[in-house]
Amino acid sequence: MTSPPDEPPSSASVGSELSSTAPAGAGAVGERRTAPEPSSAGKAEGPPPPTSAGEFLDEILQRKSELFRGSREVLRDSYVPSRLPHREEEIRKVAEILAPSLRGELPSNLLIYGKIGTGKTAVVAQVRQDIQRRAQKSNEVQFITVNCGNIDTAYSLLQTIGNGFARAEADRIPTGWSLDRVQGAMRRLMDAWGGTTLLVLDEIDRLVARSGDNVLYTLSQLNTELETSRLGIVGISNDLKFTNQLDARVRSRLNEEKIVFEPYDAAELQDILRDRAKEAFKDDVVDPGVVERCAAYAALENGDARRALALLRLAAEMAERDHAKRITPDHVVKAKNRLEQDIILDCCRTLPPHCKVLLYAILQLFERRRSGVLTGEVYESYRRLAERLGLQPLHARSISNYVSELETLGLVRATIVSRGRGGRTREILVDVPISETMPALEEDPLLAPLGRPKNRGQMLLMNFDNPNRSGPF
Repeated sequence: MTSPPDEPPSSASVGSELSSTAPAGAGAVGERRTAPEPSSAGKAEGPPPPTSAGEFLDEILQRKSELFRGSREVLRDSYVPSRLPHREEEIRKVAEILAPSLRGELPSNLLIYGKIGTGKTAVVAQVRQDIQRRAQKSNEVQFITVNCGNIDTAYSLLQTIGNGFARAEADRIPTGWSLDRVQGAMRRLMDAWGGTTLLVLDEIDRLVARSGDNVLYTLSQLNTELETSRLGIVGISNDLKFTNQLDARVRSRLNEEKIVFEPYDAAELQDILRDRAKEAFKDDVVDPGVVERCAAYAALENGDARRALALLRLAAEMAERDHAKRITPDHVVKAKNRLEQDIILDCCRTLPPHCKVLLYAILQLFERRRSGVLTGEVYESYRRLAERLGLQPLHARSISNYVSELETLGLVRATIVSRGRGGRTREILVDVPISETMPALEEDPLLAPLGRPKNRGQMLLMNFDNPNRSGPF
């Protein structure tokens, strides 16, 4: 029988309960014990933090943006907005020149000039969209856009144009034909279609620089060989002196109409950014001064709207990574530093081999002195490094040309200094952060043997990972 509820339990039962619940290694029955720590099992625990790449990605994708209204593609230069502030006059001119194609007439060839980020490609893209919308029913106007930075040979260009008219896989022009055969196939495909083609050659100056102007001559006289179709050419160039490189015959056939796009100023860039920001961001998430700072930075670099948009987009992404609820001017400063660093490092990695060695020599000398270095010292340092790497050093004149190329890229700055009877020479200053640029160059397989020695801690780790390594470290 059990004891009544109000009857106290016996000492024996207490002892048995204690002994049965006492953990291993506990003292004698009846010994004073401290109460165990309260268990946390009853507390609500959140999900464990992510540890793998997949978990991180899942967490990021499930997180809703507090800054972006929709797609952030609105802030990329590839996006074509419905309105292009401060390019109304240029849009009107381009539309006037290309409008005859909608009446079945051949428009004049057009060359558009302007520095990077002045809206050339965006204006042509907007006019193209409107023409295609109006020509959709008649299907008599077709645009083919080619970026000459990617397609820079006559063969590839003619093949790309021809394949733009191929209706079936069997009609496509294969690789391996002769250039004349490719040209003939392109003409047949165009005549089979029979309408007006507007060929947009973006960065046309790069095509001429790499392949010459023969292909432009071929295209400019193509209308004399086509039977039922016509071809108009729209060239876009960042080089204002591009036509100086063309043969007189090509210039006379090609350069019928010309439009020059002036760089944006800071106020115009602000208008562009405000338009895009309204479309890209939620209300009241952009602090005062953000748009103005992005525009000011870009205005210092020839009014580059692409640069301004990239700054605004990257500033917003950095604010998002910081889990900030607003985009501040500080985020713009971080974005500017990141963009400059990425551009510098990418530029260094794509330099020719001897140019990389030269830049490394300049950085080494400048790091030791923290002052300008003379071209004679630079050449001697370059020569020693090249020999260490097993390269045949170039002549001083070639290295002088490379110094000018580095100066054009904004990596160094050279000024003429007088040395009295010793004549004049160039003093070279470094315009990039040495602490970031030198490690980036040392990652290149070519320059890896020149890498600076590791400190003792790094050497010990290397020895630990390589037990067969000889030597004290």
